[in-house]
Amino acid sequence: MRKINLKGEEINYELKESRRASRVRLSVFYGGKIAVTMPKGFSVEKMENFILEKSEWILEKIKIMEKKDFNPVFHNFSRREYKKLKNQALILAERKIEELNKYYGFSYNKISVRNCCSRWGSCSEKKNLNFNYKIIFLPEDLLNYIIVHELCHLGEMNHSKRFWSLVEKTVPDYREMRRKMRKM
Repeated sequence: MRKINLKGEEINYELKESRRASRVRLSVFYGGKIAVTMPKGFSVEKMENFILEKSEWILEKIKIMEKKDFNPVFHNFSRREYKKLKNQALILAERKIEELNKYYGFSYNKISVRNCCSRWGSCSEKKNLNFNYKIIFLPEDLLNYIIVHELCHLGEMNHSKRFWSLVEKTVPDYREMRRKMRKM
């Protein structure tokens, strides 16, 4: 852990050197943790000057990340944090599928959790269920909606009236859930 003074505040940051990095990259994570990645052999002095140039941005991001109303759904986590959250999300998805599939009785193959950028879940033609690891941050009603939505694709691989009738059997307010999800 290294330290740097930004506008009178002493800031801790983690420094990583990477052969794959082509430029200096700054990341501010949940809780205000800072990571700096720089190309292998890059000058530490130049890297610290870069941090100083970005000091206003860094301090603003730290304030946002330390707020109690910070929403982790919109946050990019480190690889280590992702792995931990992914395991928790898989356990949650398995438990919820078992609970909610009691009503439907659909058969499925594999459940997996990924870092999907634009989707909360998907169902493949091979009957594999996939979920975004950030489902662990969703309120219960939205989580149930996502799980039921993908479960119902096991019965209808489309968004037809029959599909929505299946969803409605366990999530009668699915239209409201869809509206909430679109706002996220």
